[in-house]
Amino acid sequence: LCVTRLLDTTNPSLSTIRMQVYFDMNYANRAELLSEQHRVLEGRLAPVVRDITDSRPRGQEEMESVYRKIVIYVLLSSGLGSPTDIQVVREVTAALQSVFPQTEMITFISLSKENKEQQLKNLAMLVTGIRLYNKECGKGGSSIDDLPAILNKAIPSATRTVDESLNTCHMLAHQYTALLESMQEDLHRYRQLSSFKLKEALFNVRQYEAFLCILLVRHRCVISCGFLLQRECIQPLFVALSNFWTGFQDEKLLLSFLTNMTNSLQQFSEIQSQLFPEEVLTTLLEGVTVKTDEERIRETMGTRVNVSDFKNQEWLFPETTDNFDELLIQYHGFCAHAIGVKGLTLPG
Repeated sequence: LCVTRLLDTTNPSLSTIRMQVYFDMNYANRAELLSEQHRVLEGRLAPVVRDITDSRPRGQEEMESVYRKIVIYVLLSSGLGSPTDIQVVREVTAALQSVFPQTEMITFISLSKENKEQQLKNLAMLVTGIRLYNKECGKGGSSIDDLPAILNKAIPSATRTVDESLNTCHMLAHQYTALLESMQEDLHRYRQLSSFKLKEALFNVRQYEAFLCILLVRHRCVISCGFLLQRECIQPLFVALSNFWTGFQDEKLLLSFLTNMTNSLQQFSEIQSQLFPEEVLTTLLEGVTVKTDEERIRETMGTRVNVSDFKNQEWLFPETTDNFDELLIQYHGFCAHAIGVKGLTLPG
């Protein structure tokens, strides 16, 4: 029986649970995502760094070999081009030689392992800044993507997609709620319609809506960070320029992550169109008034619960409850009574 229920593809509750599990296992906030990405990058660079810092070159040929490894490290660290692209390698080598000529290798070799690692990071930022500056001046940089332009185009598109999905969620939630209210008033009209399935579908779409709202906030954070970086990128300082470009790379990563999350979540709401196709909903809603959440809030604004109407229930009010703002409010701001008694997600 359990296996049969788990394999039921027409069960909105199971889709909701799968959605929750997916989001819980895959979603990461900005700090977590970037920290993990930087950790992965450092892991990939670790063998190269170790090869450089542990080297004890004795002759000119060995010294040149270590220098070439530094070039590769700088290139891989920046993420701007491939080490198999000869033109890119030449470009990086020229930039590196302008701030760290091979004659300084003797001094570099004498440094401690920790100081070598720090100098490698500094060189990577300097060279990256030089390459970005040269690209802006029209001198090389053909392998470097125009990240500001890419983000300026991709961010509005991604945000628009989430907005469209949210609008669909709102519409379905309002329609399902109106239909459930109508069913409670006239059971005979909807005798072939399962109120239980409809409630499950309502909870599914509300959960989808909640997750989309989280992703939309993150998308807007990408927007604000992107424009902040764009304004400041006029600084001619190479290290600062490198840091700002890293910021652009981070924003691109975040945008890709959020877009993938948005696209993946959609599969868990597809059951809506299977159970209640648009044409079926349209027929069922004939003569039914569909109210938005905002309209419901306006209608009940100032209305107070009559405690005596509810037996064995405790009601807490802001003006009579100590530290009310510190209480954990459940159900995402929806009325707990409406959920528990009627199975409706009503605001308030």
